[in-house]
Amino acid sequence: MEQDLTDFNTLVAIVARLRGPDGCPWDRVQTNESLRSDLMEECYEAMEALDEKDAAKLREELGDLLLVIALHTQIASEKSDFDMRQVVQGINEKVIHRHPHVFGAATARDAGEVAAQWEALKKEERHSGDSILSGLPKALPALTYSYGVQKRVARIGFDWTDTAGILEKAVEEMREIEQAPDVEAKSREFGDLLFTLVNAARHMGIDSEAALRGANRRFYERFAHMEKLCEQRGLEMAKLSFKEQNVLWEEAKRALG
Repeated sequence: MEQDLTDFNTLVAIVARLRGPDGCPWDRVQTNESLRSDLMEECYEAMEALDEKDAAKLREELGDLLLVIALHTQIASEKSDFDMRQVVQGINEKVIHRHPHVFGAATARDAGEVAAQWEALKKEERHSGDSILSGLPKALPALTYSYGVQKRVARIGFDWTDTAGILEKAVEEMREIEQAPDVEAKSREFGDLLFTLVNAARHMGIDSEAALRGANRRFYERFAHMEKLCEQRGLEMAKLSFKEQNVLWEEAKRALG
């Protein structure tokens, strides 16, 4: 019988076949540990598709991410740790529990009330003595971790009331960098400045991680354009003065935006 390629269970069956005795040699030797980098890579590729606002690419990357998740789960199933049914059951239970205003008798008039209710429910789930920050993975990219920390403490009122105060704090942190006596002290103050800027971005509705990725991408495109200009004009980038390089940079900015 022909397989229904739109059915999630078909993916589960395909992955099980890949891991089987007559399956793929590469898939068969993978472990949860060996697939760590694949999981991270697919997450970042999906994020890149989001940054590019490319729906077709996002669909493809989410599929790749789903494949890695299915592989992780199949490997765990083979070790009798857990299976896909338990993964799906666990997330269904969690979503229902954390949305009593949808699936239960509770009410929530706006997103703010939902956030407060969410934090109260997560507090119930935490072990005694755990910090509200303990569930945030420390391996996250630093900007994303800062954003997550700030968002969590803001839910219980530990937050600036306006963006202006945060920007004043950022100026203060810049002065402290200048006044720091050595590299170690400057590094600490620089970290404080970055943390403050992430907070300012959050208040303005800006995802600092996405903003920096965008800046990185623009720099790459502009610098690559500078290299092309040098090639077209018979110039060697390394032999140009910084002032001459900046003239090319401004030309690239005008060309690419």
